[in-house]
Amino acid sequence: MGSALTAGAQTPQAPGTNAQGNTILVLGDSLSAEYGLKRGTGWVPLLEKQLSSEKKSARVVNASISGDTTSGGLSRLPALLAQHKPAVVVIELGGNDALRGLPLDMTEKNLSTMTQAAKKAGARVLLVGMQVPPNYGSAYAATFSGLFGKIAKAEKVALVPFFLKGIADVADPVANFQADRIHPNEQSQARMLANVWPELKKLIQ
Repeated sequence: MGSALTAGAQTPQAPGTNAQGNTILVLGDSLSAEYGLKRGTGWVPLLEKQLSSEKKSARVVNASISGDTTSGGLSRLPALLAQHKPAVVVIELGGNDALRGLPLDMTEKNLSTMTQAAKKAGARVLLVGMQVPPNYGSAYAATFSGLFGKIAKAEKVALVPFFLKGIADVADPVANFQADRIHPNEQSQARMLANVWPELKKLIQ
């Protein structure tokens, strides 16, 4: 994931009838998998604490894998949906596709297919959008960043406007990242959750 990766709300779709309980499935990459962090300090574990503090009876399943792409997520999602029957699916993937320069039409198709599969399984979807620095090429960067809003609008799902708002877009973003200048540090995790929570809580019943 890049230090300038960013993320992108539509009216969430009505839940289907197949979801059981109130499980939140997070399908992400290193930004959600606590890469380089002490276990329990990432934004997903912080989400569990947030749910508890607000007395929300939801279970969080973190199925994030560092380095994962949309293709990897797409291949893993059917089994995860069958196993956990989530009420909400958070899709935080795509950044590694861009960093590897993968075809954007493939990324868009994978994200759309994952969104549709989650909806068909009865889950509400939160799509976490991304951006890459302009040195990847302004046309590529603009097209990539636009994918998430395009899919969210077409599928009528919720969208986080900017996953790393207040982290990657500040005057001195280096202070918010680990030594690799790619992954947000422990101090940035609460802000990442704060960026996701407003949209996510709307989907939790």
